Amino acid sequence: MSYLEYNVKTVPTGPAKILHMNWPLVVLLIAVASVGFLMLYSVAGGDLSRWAEPQMKRFAIGLVIMFVVAMVPIWFWRNMAGIAFGGSLVLLVAVEVVGTTGMGAQRWIDLGFMRLQPSELTKITLVMILAAYYDWLDVRKVSRPLWVLIPLVLILVPTMLVLAQPDLGTAILLVAGGGIVMFLAGVSWWYFVAVIGAGVGLVSAVFTSRGTSWQLLKDYQYRRIDTFLDPSSDPLGAGYHITQSKIALGSGGWTGRGFMQGTQSRLNFLPEKQTDFIFTTLAEEFGFLGAFSLLVLYALIIFFCVVSAMTNKDRFGALLTLGVAATFFLFFAVNMSMVMGLAPVVGVPLPLVSYGGSAMLVLMGAFGLAQSAHVHRPRTR
Repeated sequence: MSYLEYNVKTVPTGPAKILHMNWPLVVLLIAVASVGFLMLYSVAGGDLSRWAEPQMKRFAIGLVIMFVVAMVPIWFWRNMAGIAFGGSLVLLVAVEVVGTTGMGAQRWIDLGFMRLQPSELTKITLVMILAAYYDWLDVRKVSRPLWVLIPLVLILVPTMLVLAQPDLGTAILLVAGGGIVMFLAGVSWWYFVAVIGAGVGLVSAVFTSRGTSWQLLKDYQYRRIDTFLDPSSDPLGAGYHITQSKIALGSGGWTGRGFMQGTQSRLNFLPEKQTDFIFTTLAEEFGFLGAFSLLVLYALIIFFCVVSAMTNKDRFGALLTLGVAATFFLFFAVNMSMVMGLAPVVGVPLPLVSYGGSAMLVLMGAFGLAQSAHVHRPRTR
């Protein structure tokens, strides 16, 4: 039984819960989403209805979801963690059976009114189940081999299902996000040294297996690695995306070309300008100062999540909040690294800015969980 259950009388009830929300976090989320609306309006050439308006509607729904989730007691979400995780695994299996295909991958389930990407949901349900597991587990057992094996299985099962789609970017985020929660829960760092060593061996095996009957990655994934290592090797083919992205980033300079004046996006040289590569449009139009300002907003979101977690004496709520913050960090860190040529192109959207439905709604629901942990954290009278 957690600290929260012993101090339930100190938790706000009724309408008073609204006053106890993490309001700086709400404001920051709205600010980042507004940057996204502005950029989607720009890349559409001043057409509000093409991408910006649908994104605004999704964000409005996401805000409602966040507030609804925040009002539900955190103990409910702890008890629902197993069901939520199991449901996301069922959806991942369903993708293999009835999923729809887009851009060469089978990752979505068509619900009629929207296309759901279960792998996005899994990123959060994995954090939930790991936080619930470590809330239940005696802290003295956290680093014992048997109790380390269980969360490893919880991480690897959805990761393998996602790799089968194939979706290497999401698989990497699942492993990294799960590993961060384990580290924050107090698992001995020696395990992570072993994992890093195994990772080096895996990378070696990936390159060794290329062109063999037991090839570990798809051909297009190897091409992405080749492009990452040397984009100039195929500037009009596999290296086209990152080459055009770097041109857009460099042409922005300190202050940018100006709103709706970016040549790379306006002349359609920049691929996927409304999704994965929208950060380059921002950098081209608003320069280093604009890109850095967005990064500051992201950093402040992480800061307020970490502060909330550090002041939360409920273990589940603290781990859940830190897990959500870590997942959010991985989203923008991988996307920015990708478009700057610091990481291979793996198809990870820029959170709250890139055009898309599943990622937006799931992320807002995740921040709703962090808000629930903040609202319902134990307080002294």
